[in-house]
Amino acid sequence: MKPSIIRYGAVAQLFHWVTAVLVLVAFIYGPGGPEARVYSAASDMGRRIHETLGLCVFTLAILRLLWRAIDKQPDAEPASPWMKAAATVVQWVLILLLLALPMTAITGAWLEGHPLTLVAGIDVAPLFPDAKAAGAIVASIHGWLGDIIMWVAGCHALAALFHHFVLKDGVLESMLPHWLIPKRARSGR
Repeated sequence: MKPSIIRYGAVAQLFHWVTAVLVLVAFIYGPGGPEARVYSAASDMGRRIHETLGLCVFTLAILRLLWRAIDKQPDAEPASPWMKAAATVVQWVLILLLLALPMTAITGAWLEGHPLTLVAGIDVAPLFPDAKAAGAIVASIHGWLGDIIMWVAGCHALAALFHHFVLKDGVLESMLPHWLIPKRARSGR
């Protein structure tokens, strides 16, 4: 019989929380709006920060998937079938969004003829020929996906709080660093 695992490991927790913070900051720095505004001189630094963070999120999402494939997952908390299904769907939707957001951003920019602009003045020239109309559609999809990930992540956070305060199970604590869990909760589990 295998031993029970009640918490995610430190590496999985690090991936989770760093990704969450980077997504939030990238959302805040996203210039949004029409192409002329996004690529204006006034938006240059914000766009560079946004695009750099987006590339970091993409890299972390891939590393997180690779880690998830080899890491041990905590045992599932007892829950109704619909809650288990909803949790699984939300987790996979978030992963897909973490991959799709940077891909649509890069594709949209390149199709519109813009380089990928990163901090420290690094620019990656478009790898596609100009196709402004297609680029505008992909950039619009990127904007919608950015809003969607914030809503889904918000619901994910609310569900974790619901588990913690209403159901009083260990779902939230399983993803919190050990030092954030009150001592009485650690000893009671």
